[in-house]
Amino acid sequence: MQLFSLSGKVALVTGANTGIGQGIAIALAEAGASVVGVGRSSMEETAAEIAKLGGNFAEVKADLGSIKVIPGVIESALKAFGRLDILVNNAGIIRRADALEFTEEDWDAVIDVNLKSAFFLAQAAGRQFVAQGSGGKVINIASLLSFQGGIRVASYTASKSGIDGLTKLLANEWAAKGINVNGIAPGYFVTNNTEQLRGDEKRFADISARIPAGRWGKPGDLAGAAVFLASAASDYVHGITLPVDGGWLGR
Repeated sequence: MQLFSLSGKVALVTGANTGIGQGIAIALAEAGASVVGVGRSSMEETAAEIAKLGGNFAEVKADLGSIKVIPGVIESALKAFGRLDILVNNAGIIRRADALEFTEEDWDAVIDVNLKSAFFLAQAAGRQFVAQGSGGKVINIASLLSFQGGIRVASYTASKSGIDGLTKLLANEWAAKGINVNGIAPGYFVTNNTEQLRGDEKRFADISARIPAGRWGKPGDLAGAAVFLASAASDYVHGITLPVDGGWLGR
């Protein structure tokens, strides 16, 4: 089990205040990592759950709608725990509208958070990993819409398709530097981002009927994949996007 231990490691998780980011932050802490949570709103609940495990947690308030905050985020992580070993690019937003009506504002807002900030945060973390000389792990949170088109979420689909491509590109460039870059593609999960979708009775029923596992995912369902990709167990895994989808893509 030492392969999966994160003892002595420091992980930075964006969007750690709720949902998938919160679940991953808790999982990494349980595996032994000190966790820096980044988000726009309070992370008191995440901090409390990690405290119950006897783990270390530091909170950084930042709006990743702008890349201007990124140097400060990295600086805060280093100030809290002295190093950085793992980055989880999870922060994301979604806008829903028919493609014929989709606005530039909704396009830019989603791309800025989901794709642009993810790249520049990975770049900043990568520079830190190289400076430390000890390698590192980047985990990008993709989506089923990295592989499929979806409907009424043009900018989200574009951003998550971009995340999959970016994961491959960074892996190509950084694997020889001892930096693993991989992704996780959650299926349909019960989170804030899917609240509107779950509120549509027909869409909820149609989606649920197609999931072989017979249920929507919970944030804790991502724990194993996240710990694996953050740990030494995945040291020879580069450039993959791992679906955690209850079997959706195989249906």
